[in-house]
Amino acid sequence: MTKAKLMQGNEACTLGALAAGLDFYAGYPITPSTEIAELCAEELPKIGSKFIQMEDEIGSIAAIIGASLTGRKAMTATSGPGFSLMQESIGYAGISEVPIVIINVQRVGPSTGQPTSPAQGEVMQSRWGTHGDHPVVVLAPGNVKECFELTIKAFNIAEEYRVPVIVLTDEVIGHMREKVVLPEPSEIKIVNRKEPSSPGGYKPYEADSDGGVPLMARFGRGYRYHVTGLFHDETGFPSNKSDITDRFLRRLQRKVEKAEPAIRDYFIESSDDCDVLVVAFGSSAMSSLSAVRQARAKGIKAGLFRPKTIWPFPEEPFKAIAGKAKRIIVPEMNLGQLVLEIERLAGCKVPVERLSKVNGELFRPEEILSSIVGAAK
Repeated sequence: MTKAKLMQGNEACTLGALAAGLDFYAGYPITPSTEIAELCAEELPKIGSKFIQMEDEIGSIAAIIGASLTGRKAMTATSGPGFSLMQESIGYAGISEVPIVIINVQRVGPSTGQPTSPAQGEVMQSRWGTHGDHPVVVLAPGNVKECFELTIKAFNIAEEYRVPVIVLTDEVIGHMREKVVLPEPSEIKIVNRKEPSSPGGYKPYEADSDGGVPLMARFGRGYRYHVTGLFHDETGFPSNKSDITDRFLRRLQRKVEKAEPAIRDYFIESSDDCDVLVVAFGSSAMSSLSAVRQARAKGIKAGLFRPKTIWPFPEEPFKAIAGKAKRIIVPEMNLGQLVLEIERLAGCKVPVERLSKVNGELFRPEEILSSIVGAAK
């Protein structure tokens, strides 16, 4: 694994999952994520692990939730309508605190849309797609190597905090190929869920009310406990008591809020003195980086902030950088989603310009450069 290799983004996600300990994959093939399923079907049986092609995406996510409850590190991958079909069960994984990983390779929508073209239209769906309040973590790779790195990180976060984690890529990131040098297995940090030592007196949802994470026993190991989508007490059995409901939901939210400094990840360039700050993620950030460097060559003080953690958004470091800028530009392949968060955090102090593209084509650096030049005048 240490040799340089020409690798596709979807392949890097799969190898990252395997390096993190993936031993159960359930999915339904859908463009442009299909290569992930194909490679898992090829590689998992070699190590005695399980791959299963389900009848649809609803069955796929249900299967990985069940596998995770038995102690498996479980993942699925999808795109477009498939991600929409998974929303109810993402909420179920959230309320039952089951660690799972979902790779969503975005494409142009809504509905069938353009299956082979890139988009970034699930920024808000990845956070707010389910009903009700519950935490979720969303990571956004900006190149092929980060597909490997952030998929490992997704598993580690899911296991440590017992939350569903979404890796949000797109058709360009998923299908482009880059030279990647993978680390030695011994260099990779792997996190496994914390388990109880004895069935005696085990309460599956007993945790510090200020964001604690309960110990998670495996089904089939002598532990008998109840898992439900209803609000429940520390024993796992349903409860409609208002104080239990309130305390439980606040604990769910708090466990990710407290972990945000450890979870957050981002990339910055030329941000110390920038007058124009570009905020972009995923494949849009590749063109943005080129545009920022071209602007610098022209003497324009431009900078880039690229969140690798979309949710929870890295508010503190972003505010520190945004406070220095005179204008912010947000290029994204949708009609304005991440920009809503940027406007919330900085819009009252700094003008924020939306730069949208929804024709199935990637931003060209010169398009973003033109906006930078215009903003600098």
